[in-house]
Amino acid sequence: MSTENELFSAVDALLEQVAQDDLPVPAERKRLREAAGLSQAQIATALDARREAVGNWETGKTEPRPPKRAAYARLLEGLAARFPAPAADAPAAPP
Repeated sequence: MSTENELFSAVDALLEQVAQDDLPVPAERKRLREAAGLSQAQIATALDARREAVGNWETGKTEPRPPKRAAYARLLEGLAARFPAPAADAPAAPP
C-alpha cells in the first residue's frame, strides 16, 4: 500500500515529465528575457542557477532539470503573457 506522500511524489514526477514540453524553443527563451529587460544573471539568481546555465538554456546547448525546469517554465510563461511574440502574418505598418 502506497502512502500519500509516495503517491504525490509519483504524480509530481509525471508532472515534471509533462512540463518538459512547456518550454519554448531556445531563441524564444532569449527573446522573452530580453523583452522583459532581464539579464541572464537576474534569471540565474532567481532560479538558484549559474548565469552560464541560463545562457546554455537560451542556446539549446543544455536543458534545465527539475525542479529548476518547472520554475523556468513558469517564468517564461509569465513573460510570454506580458510580451507575446509578434505575429508573423501581421500587416506591415504604412510608411
